[in-house]
Amino acid sequence: MTERDHAMPSDDGAALAAPARRLRVVLVTGMSGAGKTNALKALEDIGYEAVDNLPISLLTSLVVGARAAGRPLAIGVDVRTRDFGVRSFVAELDALVAMAGLDVRVVFLDCADEVLRRRYTETRRRHPLAPDRPVMDGIRHEREVISALRDRADVTLDTTDLTLSGLQRELRAHFALEEAPGLAIFVTSFAYRLGVPREADLVFDVRFLANPHYEDELRGLTGRDAAVGAFIEADPDYAGFFAALTRLLGPLLPRFRQEGKSYLTIAVGCTGGKHRSVYVAERLAAWLGAQGQDATVFHRDIASGAAP
Repeated sequence: MTERDHAMPSDDGAALAAPARRLRVVLVTGMSGAGKTNALKALEDIGYEAVDNLPISLLTSLVVGARAAGRPLAIGVDVRTRDFGVRSFVAELDALVAMAGLDVRVVFLDCADEVLRRRYTETRRRHPLAPDRPVMDGIRHEREVISALRDRADVTLDTTDLTLSGLQRELRAHFALEEAPGLAIFVTSFAYRLGVPREADLVFDVRFLANPHYEDELRGLTGRDAAVGAFIEADPDYAGFFAALTRLLGPLLPRFRQEGKSYLTIAVGCTGGKHRSVYVAERLAAWLGAQGQDATVFHRDIASGAAP
């Protein structure tokens, strides 16, 4: 072999030296009624092969077969799964994590107990752990049984106030197969009267700004309208606030990335969720985009009709 051979490896050699991409396996678990079926459908739309209620004893065999085929998997596992047990599930999870060629992630779907109760009541379904007792008995029992799985989750999503499109958006941010480096940022506006978004990492209150609701010509508009934006920017405290907000976020974002955080939700709230929070969220998302950040804006309560 000549010196050139050492300096210029063949294409075949480079291909052999390149590490093989690990197969992505997403295990979806959590509270019954929290949205596992919708989550699996969303992951299927992204490109995963979705399997629900697979017996735990067959989990490893399915994953080994999928690894050979090279197709990413999304598998639903919860208390309705035949032979389900927290210990057996954790044992299988540990075995999969230790297996070469796999990238295993666990998603835990949670939801407020009262919302779960309402979902069961509206669909007239019995809870799998309380077929002959009140639904709340089953919900409480299930939360005790699977609490340990929440601690093992890589991603926890609370679906209490999450729309179907919101769930799809969050799953795509975490598990898109064409992964790009960087921090995925979601900016959402909201109405304080309807509650702070449960998924928020950072929350900013803009109720101190002048409220367009009290201007007759602006009341029916939203923060997306130019006239509302001009009114908010005319507030003498707006410019200083927005400059301070961007100065705060500037050094935080690279630190979040250094800590391995791949997803950040910034929530901006006002009283009605229609004017001030919408405008500031739009401006913040535009600023983030100008900084080269992957930023998406969402207005949770823009059409809620919440009073100011």
